Amino acid sequence: MNRVLISMQDGLEEPAWFGNIEEYELKVLERLGYDGQELSILFCDDPFIKELNKNYRDMDNPTDILSFENGEEYEDEDGSHWISAGDIIISLDTLPKNAAYFYVSENEELKRLLIHGTLHLNGMDHGEEHVEPGVETSDPMLKLQEEVLKEFADV
Repeated sequence: MNRVLISMQDGLEEPAWFGNIEEYELKVLERLGYDGQELSILFCDDPFIKELNKNYRDMDNPTDILSFENGEEYEDEDGSHWISAGDIIISLDTLPKNAAYFYVSENEELKRLLIHGTLHLNGMDHGEEHVEPGVETSDPMLKLQEEVLKEFADV
C-alpha cells in the first residue's frame, strides 16, 4: 500500500484536463514495485518553481518538475510502516509548453512528469540526457519512464 498527498499552490485552480492524479500515481508506484511509500505532489506556477530551482539547484529559471527525495522511515499511529519518499513539484505553466514540444496532450505530459518524479524519488537519475521527440533514449531511467508511460496510456 502507498499513500499520495496532492496539493495546489494557493491561488491556482485545477486545470480542466487533470485526470485522477492520485489513482494514476498509485498505479505507477505499484507497477514500479514500490510499497509502503508516501509522497506528496504540489502543483504550482513558474515563479514558485523558479524560486525553488534557484534556491536548491542554483538555476535562476523555471523548470517543469523538481523532485526532493527524502527516504526517511516512520511508523504512523496505526502502527503502519512508511517510507517518506519525498516531494514532487510540477509547474502548471511549463507543463503545457512541454506538451506542445512533445506533440502530446497536457494530460499525457502530466503522466510523464509524474513517472519521472517518482523515479527520481527512488534514487534514479538520467544525468544530462533528456527525452527528445523522435529520438530513442539510451538512459535506463528514461527508457523505464517511457515504457511505463506507454503501459499506462489508457489509465
